[in-house]
Amino acid sequence: MRLAWVEIRDFRNHADTALEVPAGLTAAVGPNAQGKTNLLEAMYYLCALDSPRVSSDLPLVRSGASSAFLRGEAASSSGRYLVEVEVRGEGQNRVQVNRSPVRRRRDLRRHVRAVFSGPEDLAVVQGDPDQRRRFLDEAVRGLWPLKEGAGPAYEKVLRQRNRLLKDWDGPGPPPGLEAWDEELVRAGAEVTILRRGAAEALGPLAGEEFRALSGEPLDVRYEPPVVPDPGEELEEAFRRRLVERRADELVRRTTLVGPHRDELRLVVQGLVARRFASHGETWGAALCLRLGLARAIGAEAGEAPVLFLDDPFSGLDPERRARVGATLAARGQVLLAVPDDAQVPGEATVWRVKEGGVVVE
Repeated sequence: MRLAWVEIRDFRNHADTALEVPAGLTAAVGPNAQGKTNLLEAMYYLCALDSPRVSSDLPLVRSGASSAFLRGEAASSSGRYLVEVEVRGEGQNRVQVNRSPVRRRRDLRRHVRAVFSGPEDLAVVQGDPDQRRRFLDEAVRGLWPLKEGAGPAYEKVLRQRNRLLKDWDGPGPPPGLEAWDEELVRAGAEVTILRRGAAEALGPLAGEEFRALSGEPLDVRYEPPVVPDPGEELEEAFRRRLVERRADELVRRTTLVGPHRDELRLVVQGLVARRFASHGETWGAALCLRLGLARAIGAEAGEAPVLFLDDPFSGLDPERRARVGATLAARGQVLLAVPDDAQVPGEATVWRVKEGGVVVE
């Protein structure tokens, strides 16, 4: 799948940018703060209908403008899709695909898939477990877009159950807790199954990428708090763990069992990456997780996703930089942002980015 062309207006520092997007490898080149990352972010937004960098759309709208506008055409094996987005600083965005309104992101994501890798991914390796859980949920959405509602559904049940526990001040469990237990078990089991499937799909591929990059092993281990005993079903194990932790939950007034306590353990050369990985190993692991995810999505969808790489080389030594660069042309449509010509792979089309403008070479 690929982007064919894009038009960007009032998005971050891009006042008015229009580009034909080549099918292969393209490098946006320019010093810091000129708009090359913003350019990749805008194109990714057209594919995914959200930003990989911020949770609010307000920073995306250029200063002085009320909205940003994105248009572009994406093509995949299922057809061609004209995507038009008005990104509003306040209120609901307006999205059309092939001139028809779209209310759910998955209606586009199931046809057009993309993966974005950037320096923010260092937090997946070195940050708190919630960063790795967020990565797993992004992987689920990328692999199975129609399942993206499972995470929000679980979070809604979790909030309601926590509120019940927090507000209860009587002896024993609060009335209605058993009903919420069943809702938690149902929603939590679905999230656990999806996250485990995502980890199993991308983990070995990320390990292959890391070994090719550094010659070292990267082990990706999904560690949920609910693990069935032999012969036990997941939902049955979930109920058992809730009973085992009931007294603790009543004392602490919060839910202690469920995928909100999952961990994705990343191990480099037998050591937990969060604690012991060097800066280069951390950077490489973060990049390889995204490269592995892109390959997993390609296997699932039958075609490679559009791959966006923001500053992928700065944490790598020249040898590892060359190893990654040599593989990019074979990964489908790849768009990367780099600060100088020394980091441009030889076969790439070059876009010069300066002060929110783009010149194609």
